[in-house]
This record gives sequence, structure tokens and C-alpha cells, in this order.
Amino acid sequence: MRILHSYILKEARNSFILSFIVFTFILITGNLIKLADLVINKGVNILLVGKLFFFLLPSLLTYTVPTAVLVSVLLTFGYLSANNEITAIRCSGFALYRLLPPLIIVGIIISLFLVILENHLIPWSHFAARKTVMEIGMRKPTSCLEAGRFIKEFKGYIIFIYEIKENRLKHIRVYQPQEKRKTRIIIAREGILSTFFPEEGKVILKLFKGSSEEQDPVDPDKFYRCSFKEYPLILTLPPELKNRKIEKKIKDMNIKELKEEIKRLRKKGIPPIPLIAEIQRKFSFSFSTLAFIIIGFPLGIISRREEKSVGFGTGLIVLLFYYLLTAMAKGIVISKDANPYFWMWLPNIVVISVGLFLTYLTAKK
Repeated sequence: MRILHSYILKEARNSFILSFIVFTFILITGNLIKLADLVINKGVNILLVGKLFFFLLPSLLTYTVPTAVLVSVLLTFGYLSANNEITAIRCSGFALYRLLPPLIIVGIIISLFLVILENHLIPWSHFAARKTVMEIGMRKPTSCLEAGRFIKEFKGYIIFIYEIKENRLKHIRVYQPQEKRKTRIIIAREGILSTFFPEEGKVILKLFKGSSEEQDPVDPDKFYRCSFKEYPLILTLPPELKNRKIEKKIKDMNIKELKEEIKRLRKKGIPPIPLIAEIQRKFSFSFSTLAFIIIGFPLGIISRREEKSVGFGTGLIVLLFYYLLTAMAKGIVISKDANPYFWMWLPNIVVISVGLFLTYLTAKK
């Protein structure tokens, strides 16, 4: 039995390494595309962007490691089943569930590793990434701007930019909501963030070749249009950039900090449900590897396919199901003030239950 366990662990290890590399590459590529935009289109210092990329890496592990575990188990047992090795094991008189213990032990070790990541490295890197984003915003205010969305970070204004090329803004609309008056609209063909006053937390947005629609003070139902060649607009930076201070969010806290915050809130009579939910999320997410091993075992055997594409496809379906359950559970906790100790663990409970049921059916064949 020891030889068989060693063989299965070796197969699973090789599949894990392959899956880990593939999924890490996919997530890194997605992040690099976004970060490249900061360098190419917004002129942010490449060293600052590299620093931000470094801080984003640890958070990828909480997704790539459990995913790689799931896919490796699917590939391993799919391969064994396709080559009739599972049938041979059955004929030898071994119960299939006896193949699981070594994988469960490895899963526990990986889960404990992820708990350490979730409690120490990831909160630190998440907070460091936010501070780096603030530093980028201070050095390069254009990084606060994003084409194709309504930008609401600047007090008193809503800005929409159709295109950003390097430091030049193209086709800009500025909306200035006014109390008891209709919204003022400024349209410009081009613009640039020209002057930055870090101490005052202000930046000048110079608009070129445009017009401003103003409400007629005599007849409020009418507007008159003023054309301009150049129009300077003073914008106030978001508070976190203006004050150069950044407070920790829930995701930036380790378990010790979360527990201290829970005590403070309880003394004030405030229910600390989001904080409790975050602690439970850290643990449940870390131990998702065990759930994936338990459900991957029977699914791999049932699939009877050795093609890696089948394993990856099945893995993605399971992951989609798991993350949908997680989003649903989190939504219920937040909106209904439901018990986070149960709901944050519900995805693992469901996946493990389905896995055990499928294992029972597979063993009976």
C-alpha cells in the first residue's frame, strides 16, 4: 500500500506543479496587462509599478494553490481511471477510500501554509500595495484617471474621459452637480493635468478646445454656452492622497488585529460581523484545499479521462460553483447579519458533502 501511496503522490505532485505554473501565469499575465497601462499610457515610474506588482503576488497564491490542488487530483485520478489502474486496485481487494489519507495529510499541510499566508503575508502585502497606489497617485495624479468610466474621486466633480494617451486626455466631459441648480456640464476635446500642489492636495486640470453649458440665472430653464480655447479646472484630490494617510481596511488586518478591533467595536455596542466574517474567510479559504481533494478524488475517477483539458475544464466548473457559493454566503452575512461562523464555511461543507457522497457511490461500483 505504501508503494501505491507513493506512486499516487508522485503523480499528484507532477500535476500540481504543472497546474500551479499554468494558473499562476494566467493571473500574473492579467495583472501585468493592467500594470503595463500605468507605465505606457500614464507615464508612471516603472520601478513603482514593479514594486506594486511585487506586493500583488502573494494574494495570487490563495487562488492558484487551491486551484492547482483541485486540478492535480482530477488529473491524477482521471489518468489512473483511464488506464484501468483504478480497476486493478479494486480487483486487488483495496477499498478506494484508502487512497485518500496521504492526500488528506498533504492537503492539511498546504492548508496550514495558506493560513500563515492569510494571517501574515497577504494582509501585509495588501496594505503595502494600497500604500504604493497612494504613492503613485501622489507622484502621478494622472494615474487616478481612467478612461471609460465615471470618475467620482475628485470632490464636487464627476469626470468622464473617453481616451487617455500618455499624459493627454481626449474627449472629456466634466459634470458639476450644483445645489438647487441644474448640473453644469463642461465638454473639452483635450486636457492635461498640468500643475500639482501636493501640500494643498490640489491639481489643475487644463481643458482645451471646449465649451461650458451654464444655467441662465434669469431663466433657470435655459442654458447658455461659453466656448473656450483653454480652461483651468482646480480639482481636490481624494482624501487619502491629500492627507497622505491610509488606514487599514479589513483585508489589511491579520487575525490579531481583527480580534482587537472586534473587542473595540463590542465595547461601543457595534456588531463586528464583517470582522468575524473576515477571520472565518481566512480559515475557510485556506482549508478549501481539503474540500477540493475530497471532491476531486471521485470526479477524477468518474471522468475516466487522462486528457489534461478535461481535468482543467472540470476543475474550472468546480471552482465556479465554489466561488459562487462563497459570494452568496458572504452576501447573506453582509445583508442579513447572518451567522458568519456557519455561512463562511458553507462552501466547504457543501463541496465536502458532495465529494463524500460521490466517493461512496464510486466505491460501491
